[in-house]
Amino acid sequence: QVQLAESGGGLVNSGGSLRLSCAASGITLRRFNVRWYRQTPGKERELVGENISLGDRTTYVDAIKGRFTISRDNDRNMVYLQMNSLTPEDTAVYFCNAKGCAGNACYDLWGKGTQVTVSS
Repeated sequence: QVQLAESGGGLVNSGGSLRLSCAASGITLRRFNVRWYRQTPGKERELVGENISLGDRTTYVDAIKGRFTISRDNDRNMVYLQMNSLTPEDTAVYFCNAKGCAGNACYDLWGKGTQVTVSS
C-alpha cells in the first residue's frame, strides 16, 4: 500500500524541540520531492519547507527559517522535520507530502498529520 505516515508530535514547552518523522511505504521516498505543511483550525494549510530530491535542495518559509530543518534517511525511507526553539505560534497539525513519479505511476501523497502543541 502506498502511503505516508507522520509521527513524533506532542506537547512541548515554548523553547523546546521536537522531531517529526514521515515514513513512506510503497514508494522510494528519495525519488520524491517532500514538503512539510502545517495547519491550524480555521486556517489554510501552509507550507513549512520542502526538500527537492534532485540536487537535495531544501528551502523554508521565513517564519521557521533557522529553527526547523528537513532531512532524509534514505536507508529508512523516511524524512524528518527537526523543530527547535518552538513557540506557541508553531502549534498546528503537521503534514508531510510527497510528490513525484516512479515508473508509470505519479503520486501526490499526504499523511494524516501529527499534532504539535507548544505551551507558553
